[in-house]
Amino acid sequence: MAAALLFIFPHLRDKPSNSAPPPFSSGPETYSSAVNLAAPAVVNVFSKRALRNHPLANHPLFPYYLNKMTPLQRERMQQNLGSGVIVNEAGYVLTNFHVISGAEQIAVVLADGREARATLVGSDADFDLAVLKIDLPNLKAIEVGDPDRAQVGDVVLAIGNPFGVGQTVTQGIISATGRDVENAGVGGYLQNFLQTDAAINPGNSGGALVDSRGRLLGINTTSALNQTVPSISFAIPANIALKVMQDLIEFGRVVPGWLGIEAQNLNPLLARSFNLASTNGVIVTAIYKDGPAHQAGLKPGDVITHINATPINDGKHGNAAMATLRPGEVVTITYIRDGEPLTTRAAVSERPQSEERQTQGEG
Repeated sequence: MAAALLFIFPHLRDKPSNSAPPPFSSGPETYSSAVNLAAPAVVNVFSKRALRNHPLANHPLFPYYLNKMTPLQRERMQQNLGSGVIVNEAGYVLTNFHVISGAEQIAVVLADGREARATLVGSDADFDLAVLKIDLPNLKAIEVGDPDRAQVGDVVLAIGNPFGVGQTVTQGIISATGRDVENAGVGGYLQNFLQTDAAINPGNSGGALVDSRGRLLGINTTSALNQTVPSISFAIPANIALKVMQDLIEFGRVVPGWLGIEAQNLNPLLARSFNLASTNGVIVTAIYKDGPAHQAGLKPGDVITHINATPINDGKHGNAAMATLRPGEVVTITYIRDGEPLTTRAAVSERPQSEERQTQGEG
């Protein structure tokens, strides 16, 4: 009977194994392992400031409304909340500058419920970063990832304390990298933010943006456009945040790397005039005498395309590359001169108090 059925219905014969449909590929059904790895290192930050340090303290109507407030309303005006990230077991915590700005008292609450007074080590308003120090045993430091390798579409998790409700995790993707968010309520110096659609609400500031394995990619900061576009939020890349932290600990201030050049973005007209195939890179317009670039042999008119392995597509990428460097580090600079690709090495330094520059066409 079986043979007869196969004769009548040949399609019932067993199909060869190689004709099976390809397996369905999907992402993980849970990110709990990533959360379990990262969440213990994310803390709640509570700060209290005198009313004279309130952002509206200089407003002419501030005293009028202050006198009409109840004691509870005044108490709430003095409080600010945010998040932070434990970055090493010695007790250093990264958070946003605007979370602790003007604070007279800062307290940190860990994910396990422990509390500690925090000391402000240093802060920088331009980077919107601050470093706190807490003294507690058995601290869990976050594992740091590589934000330079983050790609648009990568899954990310934002961990923080939105609206003071307690530690919360939101999920999204990397929406863009190297984003310029000047005038979006954050530091104007850095223009290399990670953009994400993971929800970052008030209270999330200073918290962690982690990859799908729980590794730190960035420090969450204010959403763009004063919170009017909740699906667009930003994080300061972890490598830049850690460099700022080290500067604040070691020097008490941020010490950006300096090569001693001035540069201009390439446009199609300039690229054609230099016989370049693309507009990737920046053209050196001035060299500071005896600066690192001058000592490395660079000249006005050279087109820098890479610093180390980082492509310098425009001035923003150049600033971002320099933001992670410290004085004394040696970098490899790839540049084009007279149509020929060349490389040189330069020792990064700190910007001197006075500089003498050579403009394009000189020396």
